[in-house]
Amino acid sequence: MPAGGAGQCPTVSTPLPTEPELPEDIGVAEDPGATITPYRDGPLIVRGDFRLVDQDGNEIDPGRQTIALCRCGKSGIKPFCDGAHKRSGFSAPSAPSRPRPAARILREARGTVGDGPV
Repeated sequence: MPAGGAGQCPTVSTPLPTEPELPEDIGVAEDPGATITPYRDGPLIVRGDFRLVDQDGNEIDPGRQTIALCRCGKSGIKPFCDGAHKRSGFSAPSAPSRPRPAARILREARGTVGDGPV
């Protein structure tokens, strides 16, 4: 379980898109239970109502409603972030450098491009 303190990733509130880009076979919930934000050169911040399980389906108690998940692979408390990405020089963008093809197909099927109709 992550503990607060030096080296920990801060919880930062930032506006998120109202509708995530999903492949066609996944529906969008009316009221999503959680939001996941990849932070530039840092962790994945998970906020809201979520369930964290290991690959065998065993629940991992996060101890809070907002957590930072390691993206660099260097954390000593995986799957949680301990700030090791800063020491290791981990680099990754916050958003994909190009849209996923499935996201474009889904937008076209819905009849929208970006924020407006096609």
